[in-house]
Amino acid sequence: MKEEEILKIFRDAGAFMEGHFLLTSGLHSPVYIEKFTLLRYPHYVETLVREMIKSIKRDEIDVVVGPAVGGIVLAYEAARQLETRMAFTERENGKMTFRRDFAPCKGERVLVVEDVVTTGGSVQEVVEAVRESQAVVTKVSALVDRSSGKNALTVPFSSLLQMEVQTYSPEECPLCRERIRLQKRGSRSLG
Repeated sequence: MKEEEILKIFRDAGAFMEGHFLLTSGLHSPVYIEKFTLLRYPHYVETLVREMIKSIKRDEIDVVVGPAVGGIVLAYEAARQLETRMAFTERENGKMTFRRDFAPCKGERVLVVEDVVTTGGSVQEVVEAVRESQAVVTKVSALVDRSSGKNALTVPFSSLLQMEVQTYSPEECPLCRERIRLQKRGSRSLG
């Protein structure tokens, strides 16, 4: 699929939003990806995950891992399509970890999936959790890379959509100067 086709899916699902948004980082942006709006449509998830894993052979992966919450949906669908099992990490006491006997086993080959990567910090925590279980991360695949390829990941990485989204400090934000209403979105929004 071409990036325009992928972006059209995001737009059709109502997941690509334009306006004035407060990001988790505290920065402001004219664009926001509402991943949960997209993830509520199984047909879009199936299509996008198929594209995310198209270069991966079924016998190359033992486990697909995604971080809670959005990554669980993607990990489930990727594991279904690859005919393997899935697992997920959760944040416990500030650290990304496996719970509920979900950890991969020593030596297993792991695909990590993520919805949106901005700095790569959160998904790198998932990679570290996999490594602590003595499994091997073969690749990280994301729906959207907001870092424009400048993320902090230490493993092979690919994304369906690369976006260079302008961000502003609150003091320098032209959207604030234009008095465009600031929207707080996301599971970890400030305030």
